Amino acid sequence: MTTPPLAAPELLLPAGDLERMRAAFDFGADAVYAGQPRYSLRARNNDFKLENLQIGIAEAHARGKKFLVASNILPHNGKLKNYLADMAPVVAMKPDALIMADPGLIMMVRESWPELPIHLSVQANTVNYAGVKFWQKQGLKRVILSRELSLDEVTQIRQECPDMELEVFVHGALCIAYSGRCLLSGYFNHRDANQGTCTNACRWDYQLGAAFEDEAGQAQPIQFDFHKAVQQADQDFAAAGGTARHPLADRTYLIEESQRPGELMPIQEDEHGTYIMNSKDLRAVEHVQRLVEIGVDSLKIEGRTKSRYYVSRAAQVYRRAIDDAVAGRSFDPTLLGELDGLSNRGYTSGFYQRHRSQDLQNYLDGHSKARRSQFVGEVGPVAADGWAAIEVKNRFAVGDRLEIIHPSGNREITVQALRGREGEPVQAAAGNGVQVSLQLPPELQGALIARLLEPGEFA
Repeated sequence: MTTPPLAAPELLLPAGDLERMRAAFDFGADAVYAGQPRYSLRARNNDFKLENLQIGIAEAHARGKKFLVASNILPHNGKLKNYLADMAPVVAMKPDALIMADPGLIMMVRESWPELPIHLSVQANTVNYAGVKFWQKQGLKRVILSRELSLDEVTQIRQECPDMELEVFVHGALCIAYSGRCLLSGYFNHRDANQGTCTNACRWDYQLGAAFEDEAGQAQPIQFDFHKAVQQADQDFAAAGGTARHPLADRTYLIEESQRPGELMPIQEDEHGTYIMNSKDLRAVEHVQRLVEIGVDSLKIEGRTKSRYYVSRAAQVYRRAIDDAVAGRSFDPTLLGELDGLSNRGYTSGFYQRHRSQDLQNYLDGHSKARRSQFVGEVGPVAADGWAAIEVKNRFAVGDRLEIIHPSGNREITVQALRGREGEPVQAAAGNGVQVSLQLPPELQGALIARLLEPGEFA
């Protein structure tokens, strides 16, 4: 008896705008997701008003691809009154599904458009097979499982719910909350993450200072050497045998964010620690084989506010991982290096496998770093003589090696010559906002993306 071939899961990429949608499809995505600013969790930096939604859905369907619309806000009463009226023109565009989290909105949509597929958002925090079965009984087509599940738990849910579509995240930012249900942004900035206006407060660069509470209960700063105080407290704690509560645990502190000097914000620490963290980014490309074997229906990448380079590279790498898994080829470890080239805060496989806490938490870097390479520009129109206009993102110069990322295959070149905006020879593209021209191999046409390679990287 032969083993049936493995089914390829859907590769689902974020679409922050039409250009990123097109890049996702060019580099291997089967589907994209986008959302209206008012009803999705990306109210900022969101280009998908009704007109662009219509264009996006039409283009996706013309290419035989899927377009999912996120409507996953957890609304207060004020947004309920106009919700169905606002969604009617979106539904008329025939998206392939709505991604939703709020039970009330799901009920309203199911009553108004019972044939419209609904995918349960990760915001609904589904962590067990009973929850999946509940939503299946409500008529939903797919459940996006919480990021907090291990591979073994996903396996059990698949076994218990064999006829329900399951989706999991495999790449992108992780939240210090249950799948994004976070209050930090609302607490510090009065911008509610659950209403689509998260400021990523968990990832800011904080400096910690001591404080005392005045008679009005307000935290006031006090001047002292915090690091010396920590050392002394650690010594006292160790002298007590490490069994008592840490001497600094009950203090009130003020934190100051590097980009907001003078704004002192109070924070307290209890026996569970503080509540400001900076998670590493999720990278599960090495687990694609297992997820394919489990029978997960869709592998999802996070990042609707990320660049076109991010979308292109992530789609290309995970497409290869899926194709290798389905074809029975072993995992290609060079894919890990390809993803290192993306801006990231360090990688973790999240909850898929057990880790020590220090493996999950990024204690050193609060900002993204491109560790192996640098995204240097987007390639625009290519002239008949092979010279292409480059919208520069980071500096590069004659003599540098570039990797041209293209759906037909990537190419490495050495920059032989550059031209300025007026056609004059230049030695370097100075940086973001500059436009230069670069001569490309004639077989590479269309929208390309270039990145700077470190010397010897491909030696």
